[in-house]
Amino acid sequence: MSTLYVSDLDGTLLRSDERTSEYTNKVINRLTEKGMIFSYATARSLITAKKVTSGINAKIPLIVYNGAFVIDNLTEDILLENYFDDRINLVLDDLFAHHIYPIVYAYIEGKEKFSFVPECCTDGMNKFLGSREGDPRTNIVKTIHDLKAGKIFYITCIDESQKLEPLYRKYRDFYHCVYQTDLYTKEQWLEIMPLHVSKAGAIKQLRALLKCDKLVVFGDGKNDMDMFELADESYAVQNAHEDLKKIATSVISSNDEDGVAKWLEQNFR
Repeated sequence: MSTLYVSDLDGTLLRSDERTSEYTNKVINRLTEKGMIFSYATARSLITAKKVTSGINAKIPLIVYNGAFVIDNLTEDILLENYFDDRINLVLDDLFAHHIYPIVYAYIEGKEKFSFVPECCTDGMNKFLGSREGDPRTNIVKTIHDLKAGKIFYITCIDESQKLEPLYRKYRDFYHCVYQTDLYTKEQWLEIMPLHVSKAGAIKQLRALLKCDKLVVFGDGKNDMDMFELADESYAVQNAHEDLKKIATSVISSNDEDGVAKWLEQNFR
């Protein structure tokens, strides 16, 4: 029987310093060499995910952008992909009408870009963009209409909750919307993806692609609940949200104690 192991990244596989520890890197690299089928699932892009997990050099599939893509860790080939259709332009027009000007992720002329209008950025957006300084995906545009360019797959709004929450409620039945406070900056985010794009959706696709019989997952946040419900076994780290702990198979050591790597080392055969 083959098992697919999938871990959330921030707050789970990553320590609080936003890095995987040397111990975690060694365990995952060693166990994957022995045949463990492992992946991590994150809202991060490939670039930022690989930056914080730079010590993991195993050939594993990575679920990024909350499931919009599954990408090979070594070759960076796209294994699975999900884009919006043209109706997303109506959503963007609605955001603009409510004075919300998001960061829009798209493939433009075959290259991944995130586009934004500097003059329309909120303080929260500027904090986020400052942390991405020098990123080759940066695409500064002049007008809000330029945000519609390319094959769009992800939209990030960082603004006041009173502006974002009504739009979350409006679109949550038509798109996969994640409305939450950022773990690190405490800014309010609304992320919009195609309806069937999620960590759980990508895991389901990946499990079928790899023909795995069993699924074991690890997480810390309420946004991990869908993949916990999908899994055969689910493990919440000690620092996880109490609601996630309630539906977990068991609770393991915290992210700062390398809980996922310790569990894998003790239980993978």
